[in-house]
Amino acid sequence: QVQLVESGGGLVQPGGSLRLSCAASGSINSIYTMGWYRQAPGKQRDMVATITNGGSTNYADPVKGRFTISRDDAKNTVYLQMDSLKPEDTAVYYCNADIGYIYGLNIKNYWGQGTQVTVSS
Repeated sequence: QVQLVESGGGLVQPGGSLRLSCAASGSINSIYTMGWYRQAPGKQRDMVATITNGGSTNYADPVKGRFTISRDDAKNTVYLQMDSLKPEDTAVYYCNADIGYIYGLNIKNYWGQGTQVTVSS
C-alpha cells in the first residue's frame, strides 16, 4: 500500500555533505511524525532525527549542529541534510514514518529500505 523510497546515500569524504531524501507513495491520507534512523554493522538501529507534522524536530546528540531534518508535505517527502560528516556517521540510514492510509482506519508505521552512507577518505 504505502511505500517509503530513499535516495541520496553514497560515499563522501570526512567534512563533506550529503542530502538524503525519502518519498512516501501510495494512498496516503496524512503523514504524522517522520524520522531518520541509522544502523552501523554490529550496532543497534538508533534514531538520528525526527520531525512532526507540526514541524517540531528532535536530534540525537551525535548529529546536533551537523544534521538538519526537514519535510515537504506537498511531495510527501522528508529530507536529511548531513553536513560536516564524520567516519562515525557511516551506517545504513532508514526512513521511518507514521502514515494514515486513505482506505484504513488506523495509523501505521513504515520503514524505508535503507540507503548506505559511507564517510571515508
